[in-house]
Amino acid sequence: MSAVISANSIPLPDPPAELVRQPLVLNQRPLGWISDRVAAVTEGPAPLWWKVSFGISFLVMLMCFSMIGYLISTGVGVWGNRHPVMWAWDIVNFVWWIGIGHAGTLISAILFLLRQRWRTSINRAAEAMTIFAVMCAMIFPLIHVGRVWFAWWLFPIPNANSVWPQFRSPLMWDVFAVSTYFTVSTLFWYVGLLPDLATMRDRAKTKLRKILYGLFALGWTGSNRHWNNYEKAYLILAGLSTPLVLSVHSIVSLDFSVSQLPGWHTTIFPPYFVAGAIFSGFGMVLTLLIPLRAVCKLEEVITMRHIDLMCKVTLATGSIVGYAYGMEFFIAWYSGNPYERFCFVNRAFGPYWWAYWAMISCNVLVPQLFWFKKIKRNLVIVFIISILVNIGMWFERFVIIATSLHRDFMPSNWGYYKPTFVDVCTYMGTFGLFFTCFLLFLRFVPMIAMSEVKGITPQADPHHPLGGAKGGPR
Repeated sequence: MSAVISANSIPLPDPPAELVRQPLVLNQRPLGWISDRVAAVTEGPAPLWWKVSFGISFLVMLMCFSMIGYLISTGVGVWGNRHPVMWAWDIVNFVWWIGIGHAGTLISAILFLLRQRWRTSINRAAEAMTIFAVMCAMIFPLIHVGRVWFAWWLFPIPNANSVWPQFRSPLMWDVFAVSTYFTVSTLFWYVGLLPDLATMRDRAKTKLRKILYGLFALGWTGSNRHWNNYEKAYLILAGLSTPLVLSVHSIVSLDFSVSQLPGWHTTIFPPYFVAGAIFSGFGMVLTLLIPLRAVCKLEEVITMRHIDLMCKVTLATGSIVGYAYGMEFFIAWYSGNPYERFCFVNRAFGPYWWAYWAMISCNVLVPQLFWFKKIKRNLVIVFIISILVNIGMWFERFVIIATSLHRDFMPSNWGYYKPTFVDVCTYMGTFGLFFTCFLLFLRFVPMIAMSEVKGITPQADPHHPLGGAKGGPR
């Protein structure tokens, strides 16, 4: 007789330690613990660090709006923009802030469609970061036009004189691309908030909080019908957001590449700008979440595995950016155009050599440290590298704009751009706007998607022993 051996009765060997994935929520915490831990950030009294940070950021934000008021009342002459560098600090900061806003939609939309479950602990904060970064970015094209009170002409609103926008202008492309990106990103963020807003409504201990959370929760009850509609809407918005991630910064890059100017007129700009935007966006996510996971005591939800995976994405996109830098020099040499060659030699060895090599150091060399596991596990070093990444990406935008403009075809048109006090204070003030909005988000909205994190725990898996399965293969 042949013995029939059940597969479930055969003991399976444990996999090697290096192949074992760390769980996305540590210590097998129950579902109620996740709600308590995440909601505690908004339900408890405001901690001292939040009050100090909010006070500083609010004052810096006021500086931003005071500089904008001074600019409007006096004129754009208070900026450092001079011939031949007529695009300068304002467009540099616009492109930089738009790039910062790319990681949120990438984490939320593309990784959601690819079923990457590790996104659930970081997507909410990244989405909020996207919205606030785009808000900061939209300031600069508005004040860049000079006469701000005519900025509404950028929208396709026919007026009494039948003056329509110039749709062949890249500035118009930016208006439509950025406004669409902002609208879809805000809708995506808000739809994902609905289950958690209902949780906060049900946990509210004051009547005002219950009314406000209930108002924004749109009557969510957690029924099967609500979940079904929610998942359909979330999937549709993810599908809409995915092409926007690729198109928005591609359109921003066309501001430069559609020109005939040496250093700008190249087809590599769209993919190069998108990779750089994701690179800087993940750098900002690391900059924000590394201190937050410590002060909010969320180490068991935002784990070292999340940090490790974000470091890998930063390394990959940083390598793509480094490749693009090399290809730019190759294209300039291979083209045989003396003006194109001079532009890139001037970038590396001209008056702005310090900005170019700061860009190379921060964007190409520093991220290569993420090849080493010890570096990725040292949060202090990861935090420093994330800041250097954002500094390097700002220098990239500065190098692209300033070094391509400051030496024209004739030496009589050469100049050297220097920002003014108003330039610097306006840019620093946008950090105040960003952090003011982000701190308000932390205080009143769950910074982690509780419903999504619960869905990736073993307790939510019916095939897992902790989720109710009776044995079975490992």
